[in-house]
Amino acid sequence: MQWTSAPTIAGAPHPQRARGFGQARLSAILEGIEAFLERERAQLPLWLVAGFGAGIAGWFTLGSPAAWAAFLCLCAALAVVGLLFPPTRTGRAVSWFAAAAALGCALVWGRAEWIAAPKLSRPVVTEMTGRVVAVEQLVAKGDVRLLLVPDSKNLPPKVRVSAKVDGVSKDVNRGSLVRLRARLAPPPSMALPGSYDFSRDAWFKGIGGVGRVLGPVVLVKKGEGAFLDRTRERLGTHIRERLPGAKGGIAAALVTGDQNGVPEDDAEAMRRSGLTHLLSVSGLHIAAVIGAVMFLTLRLLALSETLALRFNLVLVSAAAAAGAVAGIFYTLLTGAQVPTVRSCVAALLVLAGIALGRDALSMRLLAVGALVVLLFRPEAIAGASFQFSFAAVAAIIALHSSAWARRHLQAREEPWWARGLRWFGGMIATGLAVEAALIPFALFHFHKAGLYGVGANILAIPLTTFVIMPLEAAALLADAIGLGAPLWAPTSWALGLLLGIAHAVAGTTGAVATVASIPTWCFALFAAGGLWICLWVSPIRWLGLAPVAFAAIGTLLKADRKFLEQTGGLAITLGSTPHVASVAAQVGDHPWAATTSPQ
Repeated sequence: MQWTSAPTIAGAPHPQRARGFGQARLSAILEGIEAFLERERAQLPLWLVAGFGAGIAGWFTLGSPAAWAAFLCLCAALAVVGLLFPPTRTGRAVSWFAAAAALGCALVWGRAEWIAAPKLSRPVVTEMTGRVVAVEQLVAKGDVRLLLVPDSKNLPPKVRVSAKVDGVSKDVNRGSLVRLRARLAPPPSMALPGSYDFSRDAWFKGIGGVGRVLGPVVLVKKGEGAFLDRTRERLGTHIRERLPGAKGGIAAALVTGDQNGVPEDDAEAMRRSGLTHLLSVSGLHIAAVIGAVMFLTLRLLALSETLALRFNLVLVSAAAAAGAVAGIFYTLLTGAQVPTVRSCVAALLVLAGIALGRDALSMRLLAVGALVVLLFRPEAIAGASFQFSFAAVAAIIALHSSAWARRHLQAREEPWWARGLRWFGGMIATGLAVEAALIPFALFHFHKAGLYGVGANILAIPLTTFVIMPLEAAALLADAIGLGAPLWAPTSWALGLLLGIAHAVAGTTGAVATVASIPTWCFALFAAGGLWICLWVSPIRWLGLAPVAFAAIGTLLKADRKFLEQTGGLAITLGSTPHVASVAAQVGDHPWAATTSPQ
């Protein structure tokens, strides 16, 4: 008989030693995280705003009250777990981030329920009398858009209708009482999965029906109209009379924020060339207005020798105050849209820092601006305007606060030609950073993005800031005394050059990248990676490139072509495996997805 020996365990690690080794590694990892957070402690407040926004975005992404409640419970659990940690920065960071996310989700959920209003359940043709809340001139389409509060209790509290411009009296303005016959329908949902959802925006604006006027709009009683509305309309009309066509539409957009006068082919050229941001009043325009007013104020006050030599801080503070007033008025004049409000808030904080003798331009400034917007309009985070605006500014601040930018782009004593080259290099670097930051958002919202926007913006931004806007402002001021004609001619030439740049870049082969859709998880990875790169300052920020790379690969692998069956609301996706996806499934169980009849 042969005997076999039992397996030996002499070479195996001792269980207690293995457990001790594992605990040591875990302890080392936690100590490393704690040391990292200690080094980055100045950046941690920024992640509170990011967490707040993530909670709002989570509410939009998840599809039902049960999912929202589960999300809130998860955040509460994470906050408690973070508190159970020893008193460390890691535990506090987890707790605060989770609490901010829960607050964001709860805020937007509460707002969606608070502003809930009935909406139409089916199309109707009706005659109604209503009070005009807003008038919007769609010059390029030859239409007028009216936002009405109907008198009838059988209609939603607010409806939006469009009519031919020749069917609406010029005396119809805000506050007017009108009578009309219109075909109304429920606000349309997204046409394709992942595309723009008008019903969501209509819900948060309280609009329960949209449609077309059948026949003329009868003015029953003329309204007074708000001062800013009247001023905006008169300015837009005056500018378009001086500069007909696309030039007048762009000039009016720069002053009043109304882009409806820009013909569609020119607007498409601006989009394809990456110049459409020039039409939306935001940081560039606010900075130009405030800078011009501050410059003029400083020059006028500096005529006093006493002020210039003995009260320099008072002089600067007065200029900052004048710039603040100009910025606030310009924001209100252009309709106080999200990017304009964000830019105005940021500019006011910068001006406060200047008045106090401090440099206030930082990522914290941007975070405060985002927080102010989200506290009052949390639904703004789902819109392209908010995302484009904050992504662009975050990329600029992150670039110019980096060690590389301080080493290579910061101004210094050197010959004029070297300063010019450094400035030009800074423009290219800034353009590349902004374009890289905006491409994922452009592809997600519009399914296409301009690839040559850097070159176009290097030419168009100085042209707009230092030529077009000053000339237009001077022409409007000169028109007050009847001397504006000589200034409108060069303004027209400059606008023609801007349009020429847009069309030249847009018509170049390969100017636009297109994609049918970006999966939501890919878009989330793009956003998370971008935040990681922008909000940290140590080299660990570059780990954010990993989720960006995964998102890019996922987008390429998921590149589908989607078509819509107009009658059934179904999208047929042709990719590796053809399948049918319901548009309604993309909407989820959000309040605006239900079709409820008005009571």
